Amino acid sequence: MCELFAMSSRKPSAVSYSLPAFAERGSFIRKNREGWGIAYGRDADVFLIKEAKPANDSPWVEFAAEQHLESHTVIAHVRHATVGQPSLQNTHPFRHIAQGRVHVFAHNGTLTGLLERYPRADLAYTPVGDTDSEHALCLLLGRLDHLTATPDEDLRHRIIAEFAAEMSGFGAFNFLYYDDTFLYAHAHRRVYEENGEFTAPRPPGLQIKNCRACASGPEIQCDGLNIQLADNHTILLASVPLDDTGWEPLPEGTLLVLKDGEEISRIETRGK
Repeated sequence: MCELFAMSSRKPSAVSYSLPAFAERGSFIRKNREGWGIAYGRDADVFLIKEAKPANDSPWVEFAAEQHLESHTVIAHVRHATVGQPSLQNTHPFRHIAQGRVHVFAHNGTLTGLLERYPRADLAYTPVGDTDSEHALCLLLGRLDHLTATPDEDLRHRIIAEFAAEMSGFGAFNFLYYDDTFLYAHAHRRVYEENGEFTAPRPPGLQIKNCRACASGPEIQCDGLNIQLADNHTILLASVPLDDTGWEPLPEGTLLVLKDGEEISRIETRGK
């Protein structure tokens, strides 16, 4: 099962990230063998590092962990492939340019029947790889196209919430999506490993930690993660809690809209 992580902060914070330890926290270290990636948002662009190899075997992971790169928005993903062969083009996060913005997307879950319902030839934007996840991103970008002339933020949030609700009908749809302004996080259902076996997908799909409500000081240290906080207006998201304090499960069918370490909106997607 894929593992997700994100940070949204008011000021750029230095993030040191050990993906092997992160995957192990999620109890899938032997399953997450098909790739990893980290996207650092800064200004109007994204610095993206990713590789279609096991995170625990890669010298690039060590390089990324040692750089302490500063960013106000970080998205990370460790992949267990279900749709699309292990390859760089199929490795999350995905990066596309549309509507004059850089868009970054990472997903865990499997969307059964999505490619048949929305054929590749009908998409306004063409995926580089052949995953259901990037297919979903390209479908979403097409639905947001008309907003270039009408920068209505509330309408943008509603379109993404309705999209999350629709995609959840195809399967587990936990995602992180950054459009160079907002970080969107959707919590749905995820597979868990119990007694060596995978469960059916169930909530919670994502966990949240608000650093304004915890007494961790200027530094956050937990399994696989070190953040030198420039500001306690910082929110962390992860597939599973990364330490034992301050994490709360997000209810199934919740879309969070974050900007610069603040929760802008929380939209229910179940029943839409």
